[in-house]
Amino acid sequence: MDLEKRPQQTHPEPQPPAGLRASDADRDRTADILREALAEGRLTAEEHGERIDGVYRAKTMGELEPLVSDLPAAGRATYPTVTPEPAPSRPSDGVVPPVADENLVAVFSSSVRKGRWRVGRRTHVYAIFGNVEIDLSEAIFEQRQVVIKAVSVFGNVEVRVPENVSLRGNGTGVLGNFEVDTLDSAERDAPVVFVDGFAVLGNIEAKPKRGKLVRDLHKQLRKHLGH
Repeated sequence: MDLEKRPQQTHPEPQPPAGLRASDADRDRTADILREALAEGRLTAEEHGERIDGVYRAKTMGELEPLVSDLPAAGRATYPTVTPEPAPSRPSDGVVPPVADENLVAVFSSSVRKGRWRVGRRTHVYAIFGNVEIDLSEAIFEQRQVVIKAVSVFGNVEVRVPENVSLRGNGTGVLGNFEVDTLDSAERDAPVVFVDGFAVLGNIEAKPKRGKLVRDLHKQLRKHLGH
């Protein structure tokens, strides 16, 4: 007896989680689909321009997918999930000099470093009965490894970093507090901020600033590192 032929089942390509951070390569693949659709007449120039703007504003895969979901080429797009290697626990030998590029000192006073500023390879911080605030959320990174060495004596040092860099810490508190929230960036080759510190009856803490991202992170690094 002949067996009835059954249609072969096809399985859709696995898609990445919608909340997964989009990489530069993911955005470029999506932009290629939109350019092809424009050339085929599936999109008008105005529609293409609006969607391209959306591509380079997108932060997650879930924001990219709707921009091409109504185009035939969307099914051929693949977005491999890349798990970046964890950031090193210590700076590489010879990469960060022992001499500070900048010193921030607060003695019975306060010192603030924030906004659009260029981060040196090494920054030394001293808070003696004072307060120092370092906000890297809008800073310009020209190096992949940055060290912040902090000393707090009856003082307070706060470091805030954007969410798309990595954060590491190594320090001690004597009748004080030393706290660093370890952070691993989802972006390959993202900068690593190392916070080393010693707190005596004081406080040193470093944490990510939620919702803040360094803009054009890889373009900055490629420009300054000659890649």
